[in-house]
Amino acid sequence: MEQAILINQGATKWDIRQKVWDYIEEKNLANFPRPVHHRIPNFKGAYGACDKIVRLEVFTKTCEVKVDPDKPLEGVRLAALQARKTLLVPTPRLRTGLFNKIVPPQNATKEDLRVCSTSQGVKEFSVPIGLDARVQVDLVVVGSVAVSVKGYRIGKGEGYADMEYGMMASMGAVNESTVVVTIVHDCQVVDIPEKLTESHDLCVDYIITPTRIIKTECQHPKPHGIIWSKLDAEMLDKIPILKKLRALEQKAGKDVTLKVSSVESEKPKVEPKPEAKPNPKRDPKNRPQQDPRHKHNESGAERPEGGAVEHKHPQGSTNTLYLGGIPTGLRVSELKTVLRERSAVPLRLTWQGAQHRAFLEYNDGPAADLALNALQDLSINGHTLKAERAKSQRGSHRPNQTLQRPHYKEPKGAAHPPTATVSSS
Repeated sequence: MEQAILINQGATKWDIRQKVWDYIEEKNLANFPRPVHHRIPNFKGAYGACDKIVRLEVFTKTCEVKVDPDKPLEGVRLAALQARKTLLVPTPRLRTGLFNKIVPPQNATKEDLRVCSTSQGVKEFSVPIGLDARVQVDLVVVGSVAVSVKGYRIGKGEGYADMEYGMMASMGAVNESTVVVTIVHDCQVVDIPEKLTESHDLCVDYIITPTRIIKTECQHPKPHGIIWSKLDAEMLDKIPILKKLRALEQKAGKDVTLKVSSVESEKPKVEPKPEAKPNPKRDPKNRPQQDPRHKHNESGAERPEGGAVEHKHPQGSTNTLYLGGIPTGLRVSELKTVLRERSAVPLRLTWQGAQHRAFLEYNDGPAADLALNALQDLSINGHTLKAERAKSQRGSHRPNQTLQRPHYKEPKGAAHPPTATVSSS
């Protein structure tokens, strides 16, 4: 079958996501929620595709099924409940645990089961399942943004499906014989370069679309557990159950060393400042009388009458980039994903989303140069972002150069020195 979306061999995961999201929106192939960007697309025909899950032998034989909470997988959750199978659904973003077991009301009608398969039903008719629960999952159904006939899969970029599978492997709930299925629109089946698939990435055994069932024969091994060296302390703070799992594995003697975040690894050592000596020039008694022809502005720079301002260029480092044109609704975590995929992770990231901009601070000038090159022609959600040196670093002015005070309002998104900093890990 001819592919609707062509992928360049040099494409990144983010490039592929962007192409798929843009195509689905352009061709109007999705139902609510819209737009599909940064989501697992709820494509038109999803229910019909989900109905085909019952054709798989593994579905007939399995007793326990784990299905992601994504909207397009609602039909699979309903099919599992109608077949009286144990349905496990991950908690959203793993905030409160790993699984919820869906428990329909006694003598449930078909309508009751339909409600249980929805996101609201998952909240109302479920009980939590802990890490110590004895479950054996033979079938895992995940959502995808893109997938290849070889079984390589790309999610929306947050890594939860991969992490959930790794946690299930750690608790013995899945093994090499567990079958992984994804359900997507036909246009989401694309060529994904093998080099983009890493050791922690979950691949799929079957792809179900509205028109076909594809057995991938994927040879890429499934995760055998959590790869702690790929996680940092910030991720553990966001997902408390990871802390619990790490403590259990540490007690069992496993290596649970975390990745050192870029902020921690590259943070410069601060030498103690020598005690300041009195400066006689700063003594008010020794200050020269101010020239009445000059006035002081709020920053302390002298402003000659007539409106000109003496400009003293900051002598800051040359390692900060300005990233402008950030689209409305983009989250910090999503920007971090793009930066990781382009090998442009900064030492420190300053987020100013309301002004559609961010500042990226790197360890030194060469690192900033590499990042600047990597971020050229960057596009997110159809918006081309502008990457350049922060304004205070685009060159310096001569000491006595004066600049006329501007009489226009500064355009929104103009580069300014950063004001609030968040971790870039």
